[in-house]
Amino acid sequence: MRIETKIYMNTDFINITPENIIDEHICCIIRSKKSHPGIDTKRGWLADRLTEGHVFRKLNAKATVFIEYAPLETAWVPIIGDNYYYIYCLWVLGEYKGKGYAKALMEYCLDDAKAKGKSGVCMLGATKQKAWLSDQSFAKKYGFEVVDTTDNGYELLALSFDDTKPRFASKVKEPGIENKKLTIYYDMQCPYISQNVEMIKQYGEMHDIPVSLIQVGTLQKAKELPCVFNNFAVFYKGRFETVNLLTVDNLKRILKI
Repeated sequence: MRIETKIYMNTDFINITPENIIDEHICCIIRSKKSHPGIDTKRGWLADRLTEGHVFRKLNAKATVFIEYAPLETAWVPIIGDNYYYIYCLWVLGEYKGKGYAKALMEYCLDDAKAKGKSGVCMLGATKQKAWLSDQSFAKKYGFEVVDTTDNGYELLALSFDDTKPRFASKVKEPGIENKKLTIYYDMQCPYISQNVEMIKQYGEMHDIPVSLIQVGTLQKAKELPCVFNNFAVFYKGRFETVNLLTVDNLKRILKI
């Protein structure tokens, strides 16, 4: 007979700090103590951001329950605005869903923003929910509204405390790029990125498909990108395709092969 185990809400949350970053698991990917290249690069990227006011708050358990946000001025996204927080990720997965964890994390971020005198909080969304973007319907329950859009279906959502509004950088709304190759812009924030980029590289080599892989290594480059970006962006034949990490099936669809 199967015995159901109920998960009750654990209120033990912790923030990643320069002092604990080596010892704490980065819960985007759950792993044992064995080294994982994505986690190693994530830790390196995150360590450099913590001094800029970047927040990574997680449940003190081996679970994918966390929020990650930063001051918009130092957030690696082509979004412009004064005195806002930008939410990169808010994830609650598996058996922890439906227990109030997302609510607790969102309210922590909003309370933090108000305590620091921020003008509001914003995040990337889309007219149709994207797999690698946080749940925008959940955010709208807190009053997040669409404050800017692109022609290809992406939206900037914001909860303003003072009636100001952030906006996409001007290059985001330009029609495309000159490079016609399969072109990937990426940074090392997400621990899934390194293995995804390697898969794309190998696929291109196996099928004789030219691939341009462009690592975004500075805040300035991130702010000047020609597309929406949460840590990853794909172009093909000069046209923007997606911010989603790719599977082989996704690649075939984009390349039409």
